[in-house]
Amino acid sequence: MISKNYSITDTRTLVIPGDNIPRDVYLQILGNSTVYVGGEDVTSSNGIPYEKNSSPHTVFLPANETLYAVCATAVTESLRVLTSDLD
Repeated sequence: MISKNYSITDTRTLVIPGDNIPRDVYLQILGNSTVYVGGEDVTSSNGIPYEKNSSPHTVFLPANETLYAVCATAVTESLRVLTSDLD
């Protein structure tokens, strides 16, 4: 498994690069702001919103897909990501 911590702002951040194998990704928001996830075009208007939760959110990522994250304007949030080490 690979564990990473990202500082998410209103600039899109690549949190999971594409891989040739599908996998589950676990997301944990540490603060009280919302993090929006989606493809390379994700914004706070079109992304899937995730908020702080006591357990990680699970996202299934198909093969060759990427996952980006972003916050609303003037917000910074800490996002932890856990995924399989496939390579």
